[in-house]
Amino acid sequence: MHPNPIFRFSGAERNLSFARERGFGTLIVSVQNRPLISHIPFLLAEDGSAVEFHLVRSNPIVRAAKEPIGAVLAVSGSDGYVSPDWYGTEDQVPTWNYVAVHISGTLSDRPADTLKDLLDRQSAFFEEKLLPKPPWTTDKMSPDALHKMMRVIVPFRMEISGIEGTWKLNQNKPEDARLRAADSMEAAGVGSDVSDLVQLMRNP
Repeated sequence: MHPNPIFRFSGAERNLSFARERGFGTLIVSVQNRPLISHIPFLLAEDGSAVEFHLVRSNPIVRAAKEPIGAVLAVSGSDGYVSPDWYGTEDQVPTWNYVAVHISGTLSDRPADTLKDLLDRQSAFFEEKLLPKPPWTTDKMSPDALHKMMRVIVPFRMEISGIEGTWKLNQNKPEDARLRAADSMEAAGVGSDVSDLVQLMRNP
């Protein structure tokens, strides 16, 4: 997280809403001073109390989490390089604007009989974004294929104990300079999801 408090004003609800909508992040745990990292789609509970997801059984995190273990889920959003020329003021330096939310908590595996429900809820969440396409459901799989797939993945739940967010959108610049940078970024078309980042810069 960025140490400057001006980039960290967003409350827990905005951070959770961003993470929930994004639905994809980087899971990190530490085992014997070595980080284990996995990129995962996830579901965030409506009350913001927990994150749910599954991992392939061969993932080292599965073995590390046989007992509850501390974990961080880093959720990144739009980002992009900001040229000093874009502000229209002197003595500026390059920077990078971005949105990131870190969710920390205690990770533990869940009983196998909870996996089917998790898969159904998770696919329903992401399939809803594709409407009016008829949603895919596990019912479209043969029972044998579904059983084989479920044998190689493990359900997990992370009870949330902390939420931190960085919304670095040039809030430390005068409004006119920030808006000029947003316009220039839009024209240049650089960065990931630049249109989303530009809108956030205009209304941080």
